[in-house]
Amino acid sequence: MTDVVITGFGAITPLGNTAPSTWQALLDGRSGVRRIEADWVEDLPVQIAGRVDADLSPWISRVEARRMDRVSQLALVAAHEAWADAGLKLGEDNQIDPERLGVSVGSGIGGLITTLDQWDVQREKGLRRVSPFTVPMLMANAPAAHVGLLVNAKAGVHAPVSACASSNEAIALGANMLRLDEADVVVVGGSESVIHAMPIVAFAQMQALSRRNDEPERASRPWDIDRDGFVIGEGAVMLVMETLASAKARGARIYGTLAGAGISADSHDIVQPEPTGAGQLSAMVKALRNAGLAPSDIKHINAHGTSTVQGDVTEAKSIARALGSSVDDALVTSTKSMTGHLLGGAGALETFATVMALRNRVSPPTINLDHEEPDLGIQIAGNVSHPLPDGPLAALNNSFGFGGHNVALALTNDNMTE
Repeated sequence: MTDVVITGFGAITPLGNTAPSTWQALLDGRSGVRRIEADWVEDLPVQIAGRVDADLSPWISRVEARRMDRVSQLALVAAHEAWADAGLKLGEDNQIDPERLGVSVGSGIGGLITTLDQWDVQREKGLRRVSPFTVPMLMANAPAAHVGLLVNAKAGVHAPVSACASSNEAIALGANMLRLDEADVVVVGGSESVIHAMPIVAFAQMQALSRRNDEPERASRPWDIDRDGFVIGEGAVMLVMETLASAKARGARIYGTLAGAGISADSHDIVQPEPTGAGQLSAMVKALRNAGLAPSDIKHINAHGTSTVQGDVTEAKSIARALGSSVDDALVTSTKSMTGHLLGGAGALETFATVMALRNRVSPPTINLDHEEPDLGIQIAGNVSHPLPDGPLAALNNSFGFGGHNVALALTNDNMTE
């Protein structure tokens, strides 16, 4: 099977405006969750989120910004960084054949802020004031399309939409493009930006969000007895992936290897996970089989771990079943404790964190783990970073989405170069 390696990262997240700054914040156990400083939150039951704090003007001109929802703007910023990090150039200096270059970028919701804002414009200012760019701004494939335009990708531009599993599904699809010889290089990842009154209220009405407004940095607390829901985050993470042959031919630095992927569906409920975790287990087993790995090879897991009461327990049990007698050898973490939940962008962020954990042999912590839920059956990296063992390393990264979408990625430090 064709080796798929990762040669570039770009990130703009609640923790940092670059991939290195985001990784350092994860290692330090810092929280990116803050109180939303805006008048529109005053009457909301939830007033906290993981927001990106960045000036996007170095990458996005004022004219471009008026024609792109924030979800696409964030995707482009991350793509710029990932492309440069991979040692590649744009425009006429781009050495990648466009016909062998693909894109796969997921978003769970797409340009929702544009949708809501333009509806307000129509109601308050009239039909003629609605932007003619509304549709290309709000469509869920817009982030993928803009990234494709940036790098001049012609092998295919894909936009999986599977709720909070979207970007991990996008990564899996990109890997398939490489393995099926449809491309030599792909830009993959995810983006999300829906910090707005309506989605916050809607999630709150579902009793899904933490209401710890007075302690925002302590609100996201996976596997802690006192957890009361997840925290919405925004951001984008992009990866450049390519065949090992392509990376070697151009002397690219290799961060690690995407060894395999597993996808399943619960077919149980539009929101709740199947309570036994059978679908989650299936995705992990498929990922291991696809990668040619045994459960005993897994030393680290970046879990979906959203900080919801039912979701955390279900995932812990499915991880324990997937790893069996080897479960005590795998260190599990949830970086959502620091970033909040980037929804469709979460998987890409956590894939980045997983690869960096393998590369640096250290697991980021799960912060705010003060009173761990009993009898979970997994070993959680709580509150501080933890070392990973010497030798070959393999890890899983889980993403699960509303609708019963399950995606697990298997990653290794094989082929890694400095």
